[in-house]
Amino acid sequence: MDRRSSRCSLPGYPRPGVLTCLLIMAAFFLTYPILRTLSLKLHSAFTGTHISSTYSIVFVNCPNEQIARDMARAVLDKKLATSVNILPKTASLYFWNGEIEESTENLLLIKTKTSKVHTLSDYIRLVHPFEIPEVFSLTMDQGDERYLKWLEEGLAKD
Repeated sequence: MDRRSSRCSLPGYPRPGVLTCLLIMAAFFLTYPILRTLSLKLHSAFTGTHISSTYSIVFVNCPNEQIARDMARAVLDKKLATSVNILPKTASLYFWNGEIEESTENLLLIKTKTSKVHTLSDYIRLVHPFEIPEVFSLTMDQGDERYLKWLEEGLAKD
């Protein structure tokens, strides 16, 4: 028996192949998000505290108040958020097609779970009138525990 093969296996067990190692690594990486989510939920349930990055605020600009209200209602109806603030008449300056543009828009502040941000962003891109809607999020690092519990309850499945 050569020395290299004896280093990689335990006595009495066959030497694992490269494919086996790759499958184990793939299984770990595929289940990691699920395991992390479960551990965060367990921690929150046992300690009653908020875990940083569990909730996010999503920012979306809309061309007018009616579109902003329609979008806010749709997001709430689909249980993609618990709360949406509409900030009126936000002045926006930006580059578009090589030119500086200026417009008045309404800003949505959408409060949701971080795990729903991707689905929420996909939905907004689907219904938003802009070719490239402004959609970005920031995670909440701190917050009133009662408010965060209310956010959680508002996003619970029916």
